[in-house]
Amino acid sequence: MPRIFRRVRTGRVIAATAAVPLVLSLGLAGAAYADPGAPPERQLAESVQAPNIKRHLEAFQNIANANGGNRAAGTPGYDASRDYVAEKLRRAGYQVTLQKFDFPFFQERSTAVMEQISPEPKTYRPTPPGGSQLGDFATLTYSGSGNPTATVQGVDLVLPPSPEPSSTSGCEAQDFAGFKSGNIALLQRGTCPFADKARNAQAAGASGVIIFNEGQPGRTDTFTGTLGGPGVTVPVVGTSFAVGEDLASPANTVVRLKTDTESTTRTTHNVLAETKRGNADKVVMAGAHLDSVVSGPGINDNGSGSAGLLEVALRMAAFQPQNKVRFAWWGAEELGLLGSEHYVANLPEADRNKLRLYLNFDMIGSPNYAFKIYDGSEGGPAGSAEIEKNFARYFDMLRIPHVPTPFDGRSDYGPFIAVGIPAGGLFTGAEGIKTPEEQQMFGGEAGKAYDPCYHSPCDTIANINDRALAVNTGAIAYSVATYAFSADPPSRATTKSAATQRGKDQMYHGGLIK
Repeated sequence: MPRIFRRVRTGRVIAATAAVPLVLSLGLAGAAYADPGAPPERQLAESVQAPNIKRHLEAFQNIANANGGNRAAGTPGYDASRDYVAEKLRRAGYQVTLQKFDFPFFQERSTAVMEQISPEPKTYRPTPPGGSQLGDFATLTYSGSGNPTATVQGVDLVLPPSPEPSSTSGCEAQDFAGFKSGNIALLQRGTCPFADKARNAQAAGASGVIIFNEGQPGRTDTFTGTLGGPGVTVPVVGTSFAVGEDLASPANTVVRLKTDTESTTRTTHNVLAETKRGNADKVVMAGAHLDSVVSGPGINDNGSGSAGLLEVALRMAAFQPQNKVRFAWWGAEELGLLGSEHYVANLPEADRNKLRLYLNFDMIGSPNYAFKIYDGSEGGPAGSAEIEKNFARYFDMLRIPHVPTPFDGRSDYGPFIAVGIPAGGLFTGAEGIKTPEEQQMFGGEAGKAYDPCYHSPCDTIANINDRALAVNTGAIAYSVATYAFSADPPSRATTKSAATQRGKDQMYHGGLIK
């Protein structure tokens, strides 16, 4: 089925949203429609113009085209994206800082191979680099390289699986007692990190590692995952439960497993911009990750959030906020929220206490979109529910439906809520499937991914829904200005949310860790 696009041909954002009442257009109008007597949140929202947002996306696309098709952290494409954003901000009068950090870079240089040689010849479908469409198996992030053909040996498997996730397959070194060096270790997903399983297998002499999903409902499909960083030198892949069960029996199954990867340490930057005016004891922060995956240009993920935030920051430069506003474009999000993790970890406690809230914008223009607001009442620190309500207020004023989305640890709000900083933000969906109820609310296609080009080469400027991008950029402006001019914005809690921390411990945007 064709994707749904609403192209902005001329003029201002209102051209993309004719169904919205004019009197309630707010961020869908252009500067010519702004009411100088309106509250600042309405003025900022009304100053946002669709053509400017699209020009930023076109710049990101051109950068990717000129640099190997991607804007991944640690590559020339990211550096050019960084410089584009920083230069725009400097010209607007911001104090711009490039925060340097080292990070573990990873890429698949070619598509992996897994095939059963005997007793039954069989070729398994690989997941393309980036994990956009899952095959029968997927290379885990930070897997080593290799091309072994060897006997598969199961390690402490539970077949059939227990009713609840509980497998400790490969979690302890003693699980490999009796393991024959040179074999490919067959392990079951369970309760410990994939990295523990892989390192134990490698120490036991395994020439490769296959980790299959555990088998309970919701844990049967092929999964993408991460080993957390370099250190494992043999191939490591994840498979579905069905593939793992097939390999576990009969005995003496021989498999060829080939991966061709690069795991190195590289340097990248976060881009930080701060208003010169405003109360430095009440800092309002908003961010979006600037990097793409290696496998594509990342125009929706997350050129969309980066472009929307940049345009809001440029329009904000004409205002004199009551509170200091800090904008951030994060590096290396796709490898585990590394830029935002670095920022929060290196922020002195006194400065953390001045940071009143964090707003996050990741994938705000998905072609089969739903308008999703992070659910601050579930899993967010105190103050997060207030942020959610403020976003909802904006959509309600525009008479646009919206739904909550959980804090699942998959984007850059994670490090902030882990230290008790109130957070919120917007999202239009990634590889998840749109429901019939959402189709009724937002249009598009039920049963299809929100973004069929997620983490793929086709995540180009043609992958953007202009209406979603425009509405959400207006919401960014409205929310940033609300707190920039608030006498009492939400404040940092003293304790972290246990529910949110569990989500962060178990999942990164780049993949599961266990």
